[in-house]
Amino acid sequence: MDKMRMESIDMTEQNIEKIGALFPNCITEAKDTDGKLKKAINFDMLRQMLSGDVIEGDEAYEFTWVGKKAAIVEANKPIRKTLRPCKEESVNWDSTENLYIEGDNLEVLKLLQESYLGKVKMIYIDPPYNTGHDFVYPDSFIMDNEDYNEGTGYFDEDGNVNYSRENSSTAGKYHSDWCSMMYSRLMLARNLLSDDGAIFLSIDDNERDNLEKICSEAFGTENYVATFPWRKRTAKSDVPFGVSQDYEWVICFAKSSLFLASIGGKERTYYETDDFPGKAWRVHDLTKQTTASERPNSFFTIVNPQNGATYPANPNRTWAITEETFEKYYAENRIVFPGDYAFLRIAKPVLRYWKEDDMAKAGEKFGRVAVSTKFPENIGMSQDGTKEVTSLFDRKAFSFPKPVSLIKFLSEIHTSDEDIILDFFSGSATTAHAVMQLNAEDGGHRKFIMIQLPEPCDEKSEAYKAGYSNICEIGKERIRRAAKKIAEEHPDAKFDGGFRVLKLDDTNMKDVYYAPADYQQNLLDQLESNIKEDRTDLDLLFGCLLEWGLPLSLPYQSEDIDGCTVHNYNDGDLIACFDENIPDSVMKTIAKRQPLRVVFRDSSFAGSPAKINVTQIFKEIALDTSVKVQ
Repeated sequence: MDKMRMESIDMTEQNIEKIGALFPNCITEAKDTDGKLKKAINFDMLRQMLSGDVIEGDEAYEFTWVGKKAAIVEANKPIRKTLRPCKEESVNWDSTENLYIEGDNLEVLKLLQESYLGKVKMIYIDPPYNTGHDFVYPDSFIMDNEDYNEGTGYFDEDGNVNYSRENSSTAGKYHSDWCSMMYSRLMLARNLLSDDGAIFLSIDDNERDNLEKICSEAFGTENYVATFPWRKRTAKSDVPFGVSQDYEWVICFAKSSLFLASIGGKERTYYETDDFPGKAWRVHDLTKQTTASERPNSFFTIVNPQNGATYPANPNRTWAITEETFEKYYAENRIVFPGDYAFLRIAKPVLRYWKEDDMAKAGEKFGRVAVSTKFPENIGMSQDGTKEVTSLFDRKAFSFPKPVSLIKFLSEIHTSDEDIILDFFSGSATTAHAVMQLNAEDGGHRKFIMIQLPEPCDEKSEAYKAGYSNICEIGKERIRRAAKKIAEEHPDAKFDGGFRVLKLDDTNMKDVYYAPADYQQNLLDQLESNIKEDRTDLDLLFGCLLEWGLPLSLPYQSEDIDGCTVHNYNDGDLIACFDENIPDSVMKTIAKRQPLRVVFRDSSFAGSPAKINVTQIFKEIALDTSVKVQ
């Protein structure tokens, strides 16, 4: 019977395994901090294996900063944390598929790696803009002055100031810390995106260029989609240099080439005619914006075989086809001439397209068109976002929220039906508001995951005076009020206005669970359980979901079986019982249900014979069930 890991996955270990699968001769052994052997990469050998692609020397085309390597290590490092359910702050706990998670987003993203790997269709974030007063994520990889000065080359090898590299250390770390913060989080976020997913990032001019470079590295330059200019305000006069910076930016990167945005466009006109019954068609221009010298093969005269009418090519705008292609299209009834149909007012030949071909090519995107980087006129500005929050709270509860219309539009061009939308800098929860609004309008069932650090509110702020001690309290209350308002405005709409609240906390397990070698036998004898005393069955259940990679929003039931409480998650995806001294009758009842996974407490068994007995029960009744203890 396997023991549960009860910590986030080790991304470094996974990466080593992937490299080992490609280059087994590059795998070696190294000692960890405790002197134990572990797998490692022989980088000299790896460079040799890739000698044709490695750039030797100190110079290379790259974007780097002090702390970048540490940020990579931090992103890959496992943590002993968990997410604890908070039913009392949730709305419609038993039925909702939405999540609101309180905690540092770096750690939360680590915990979600298995449960939501490749399952998120869209990520939208509005991170701190690094304006000098809004950086609130104290990651552990921040460097001290000595390491920073050494890393940047502030001093030369003799210990003297290197005037050729002189720069303000304050300014340097100012950007480096922000880049490290974003880099580690985006590395983890990419894993969660589906293959056809995309991330949208709001940013202003302070870090726009750095953010684009970080995203190019995290997602690949080839997956850059576009940068949308968003007008945040009307022009101000009292600004530096007399130029008002009225625009911010929404940067979009895709997970892969499978991403395709679209929006509802003007419906094409199709015709039903007697000569092609049941086969609708449309027409399209048969010319192209090329000259005769640029496209000589398309500079010819089209002759109507029916009546001999001629249509010479325009030397400044040739035909879009060659003579050979014309013959092929004509044989396929795809060329339409003037006079063929009385309802068509055309002076030159056009090309016929069949509706069935259009539908086959577009698939679910049929009837939709490409998205312009110019936002529609109905996309609001900053003042609109402020008004939306103010109207819900009857006060200015949050500064500079994005308007609902902006995020609703981004969601509309990329998501549909059951898609998951993630925001790990959720702030006032505008994204959740936008998702609910869009679902109510188009009948979709999109689900949101909000992640927010419980950053304290300024004691002088209107929010604090109104009783909101941190940003999470504002976000949760906004979702509640927005859901009520949307339901009033759309009484016939069926949308999910609830959310499960989960809070980041230390692991459910006592330290002895991870480091038994550090404890003496007499101490172990005193420990009746390796689980912390303040943890509930629900805490333990959700901890198991994270390790086994199950979504956190699925339904579950709890029932009494022979005096034991048994939890059944999503109809047999996982069955858990955390009681002490579980009788065989309960084990057999669980096994007969043929669940995919089963978990018990380690202390549920009196000793090794009892564990062996459980193993035997499941081998006989539910051979395919995976059984673990925590």
